[in-house]
Amino acid sequence: MQIDVSRDVFQLAQVFTISRGSRTEAKVLTVRLTDGAHQGWGECVPYARYDETLESVEAEIRALPEAFTRQSLMDLLPAGAARNAVDCALWDLEAKRAGRRAWELAGLPAPKPEITAYTLSLDTPGAMRAQAAKNAHRPLLKIKLGTPDDMPRLEAVRAGAPDAKIIVDANEGWSAEVYADLAPNLVRLGVALVEQPLPAGDDEALIGLDRPVPVCADESCHDRASLPGLKGKYDVINIKLDKTGGLTEALELRRAAQSEGYGIMVGCMVGSSLAMAPATLVAQGALVTDLDGPLLLAEDRDTPLIFDDAGVHPPEAELWG
Repeated sequence: MQIDVSRDVFQLAQVFTISRGSRTEAKVLTVRLTDGAHQGWGECVPYARYDETLESVEAEIRALPEAFTRQSLMDLLPAGAARNAVDCALWDLEAKRAGRRAWELAGLPAPKPEITAYTLSLDTPGAMRAQAAKNAHRPLLKIKLGTPDDMPRLEAVRAGAPDAKIIVDANEGWSAEVYADLAPNLVRLGVALVEQPLPAGDDEALIGLDRPVPVCADESCHDRASLPGLKGKYDVINIKLDKTGGLTEALELRRAAQSEGYGIMVGCMVGSSLAMAPATLVAQGALVTDLDGPLLLAEDRDTPLIFDDAGVHPPEAELWG
């Protein structure tokens, strides 16, 4: 099996800012696997938060042996961006070999559209109100926060989009005290969920904390091995394929987390429709779907995912799976 790795850059429609910094483009790695007759592909977004770079992830992929399966890949690479791109490429390759869709191979029902969040970039309250008003027609808005001055931003977004459901992503920028102080206002403003309010290494303070707004583990949850450390801290987990290391582990994580009573959120890094396509399978019936990466781009893959009033649609076979 031949492995090809390329770097692709997608310009963003506008500057995207979170508490850790800003970006104007999405830099991704595209993996193509060829067996001589068929080709499958997948995409990953190396993430500096997890000490990943384009160079380090590409090196991991290029170091793989010539022959491996999805099952043996789990032992060859750790959970992370490198394994994600290769795992998703294997699913696509297997689907093309079999002449069937990836969800059929996974034993899943045919996926349907899922309403997805649309993310508002961190900005001044006035700018965020304008963003919210521009996107007030969307049923679910996600707000990037995690600063000492979050309440004016939250108030501004609610004023700009009075009818939208709102979720908040603090990106590890709060403390337990900040969450506790903000919680009554989050309830008042109709916030449905808070992602990762505390740093992943300091989230023990969530144990025993009153959580009137459900708290979702993002940076604290990567794969099934993360679940024991989440008990008593979180109500929901955010499954991202770049954290789980692909669709294979993501489906297993979803099953395991649901069996332990966690709600499911399915999220993404800022990438193209190719990166979102496998995640639409995991997102079926999720409490929250956040697969808006392509909506933030000024350009996308050929045969991109369809986004409309019904939500994000599953991929066409020409794109993936």
